[in-house]
Amino acid sequence: MPRYEYKVVPAPSKGQKAKGVKTPEGRFALSVETVLNEMGAEGWEYLRAELLPSDERSGLTGSATNWRNVLVFRRAVEDDIEVFRPEEIDLPAPVHADPPVDAPAPLHADDTVAAPAPISETPQEPPFAGAARMLKDNGVEEVSEVVGMTSALRARAAGKAEKPGDGDSDSDEADKPT
Repeated sequence: MPRYEYKVVPAPSKGQKAKGVKTPEGRFALSVETVLNEMGAEGWEYLRAELLPSDERSGLTGSATNWRNVLVFRRAVEDDIEVFRPEEIDLPAPVHADPPVDAPAPLHADDTVAAPAPISETPQEPPFAGAARMLKDNGVEEVSEVVGMTSALRARAAGKAEKPGDGDSDSDEADKPT
């Protein structure tokens, strides 16, 4: 994809006098034509004319919006195109799982590598699947119900059962006579 640089110049506001051009429209057209030819000689391609707002100071504290006519030109940037062209690189040879026939034998018996353990087809569910699912953090808030209890919850519940009266302060106050 070619890259471009752009140039914006003010559009002429009045016409040029020339031999054989007598009307105001003709003089104005000649001044626009002159700007287009000058920019084209420098390698700029004419794109369009725009009418754009320009906020300018008016008086000491005021501002006014003036509308300006500009001509937009572009030209391709030749120097930067080479930067974006991909380079060819040599890829490494593919790695084979089996060693070649003429590969040297291991130096020591400890140098041999054991085959990896086979991966079971069906994942083993932990005894408390709901609690195990809660322990995994995938960055999304868990909204499913907990099916089992973790060992920490079980130990905490056992501790609460041994010490009556150490529960919620609300339930303790509800048991007291007023």
